[in-house]
Amino acid sequence: MKLKKLSLRTRIFLAMIMLVFLASVLISAVAIYQYKEQSEDYHNENLENKERNIQTHLKRVLNGRQNTWEVKTENIPIIFKEEIFNIADIHKLQINLYDLDGGLLISSRAGIQRQEAESCLKAEILNAISNTAEHMYMDVHKENGEIFQSSYTYLLDQQSKAIAILNLPYLTKDDFLTNEILEFLQRIAYAFMFVLLLAIGIAFLLSKYITKSLQTISEKINATRLERRNERIDIDDTSEEISTLVTSYNSMVDELEESAIQLARSEREQAWREMAKQVAHEIKNPLTPMRLTVQNFQRKFNPEDEKINEKLDEYSKTLIQQIDTMSAIASAFSNFAKMPAQQNETLNVVKIVKLALDIFTEDYIQFYAEDEEIIAKFDRTQLIRVITNLVKNGIQAIPEDREPKIEIEVSATDTNVIMTVSDNGSGISEENLDKVFEPKFTTKSSGMGLGLAMVKNIVETYKGTITVTSEKQLGTTFKVIFPKE
Repeated sequence: MKLKKLSLRTRIFLAMIMLVFLASVLISAVAIYQYKEQSEDYHNENLENKERNIQTHLKRVLNGRQNTWEVKTENIPIIFKEEIFNIADIHKLQINLYDLDGGLLISSRAGIQRQEAESCLKAEILNAISNTAEHMYMDVHKENGEIFQSSYTYLLDQQSKAIAILNLPYLTKDDFLTNEILEFLQRIAYAFMFVLLLAIGIAFLLSKYITKSLQTISEKINATRLERRNERIDIDDTSEEISTLVTSYNSMVDELEESAIQLARSEREQAWREMAKQVAHEIKNPLTPMRLTVQNFQRKFNPEDEKINEKLDEYSKTLIQQIDTMSAIASAFSNFAKMPAQQNETLNVVKIVKLALDIFTEDYIQFYAEDEEIIAKFDRTQLIRVITNLVKNGIQAIPEDREPKIEIEVSATDTNVIMTVSDNGSGISEENLDKVFEPKFTTKSSGMGLGLAMVKNIVETYKGTITVTSEKQLGTTFKVIFPKE
């Protein structure tokens, strides 16, 4: 899983755990490094102290009254024949004495003269002793599974002349320090477990505290809509950053609400201006033939004309026809402007649809119902308006050179009622599909284009939906879905 896909809460949690883990590893590494440094310094210092003490002890023997031998290299084995064991026992350290060429003279280790009589010190050791200012060489080697740290230095007489090479093999036993470091690491482990559990608890609470505020803000942002009033965020006891974010969101909500109000007002005013223009245009259409009819009547009026009654009747019919057209325009505009009142009557949708279709005498209108009875809550008058408008729209969409066919189907699910009205008319082009429910949009030569807008208004008032699918020159299908309750 990629880190960027993890939630903020998980990232905070993992960061706290990782921080504790890295801190514990770092402390352990520093402790082990410090132990090694301390152990090395301890052994070096201890060996140097023993080397100085043994040097002092050996010089006392060389220069003591009991020594009757001349102090020179050849006499070293005789001088220290017995004393070397006492000195080694006192200082608890093995002592080896070599001549200046690296040959073994005497050792406090029993039997070493016989085993290593032919052995000599390596040339690199002799060169290191003679060429360094301290005339001292330190060597570390492993023997029988144990680590020895050996020092090589000159043994001097009273005139500070080198008469032998003193070698002290020092066994670097770290049992005590090792136990100490193991004990320390064990305590670190216990402390790590405690801090880890504490960090888990703190990380959980901290991440929950931080993400709770962010989650609240996220939910509010996701619920923000331009078309409705949005709630401000009210969160107490937050950090400065979260508080700044909340303040910014609340300011945005206020600005958005103000913009939405202005936009709605502007759109509403624009819509009514456009509607007024459309109504004025539609009203002017019948006024023109009415004016021409009246003017023609004035010019040709003759009381003595034998056909005066016939002409008067013709003029009257023309005027009445145009007046009916104006009345239809006014009714369409009134029906669209008036929001349908919700009167949830419990009714049989199948029966009401049949009742709405009774006003149509066309035999090509066919009705199908899934059941004889589909009960839902809807306003009877509004349901009839929906059906009649959709059927009228289908009838007007069928060309005269085509055998017409309109199908109405009613079905239901557990929660919804589904109605479809299909025709085999000219269809709607793809670019016009999104406009069919807009007020004043129409593809017909007459009418105001308010019928489908009114149907959509009614359906959405009852929390339903209406959709349209169409194929050019094949037909159109309107699908209405609204809840039963």
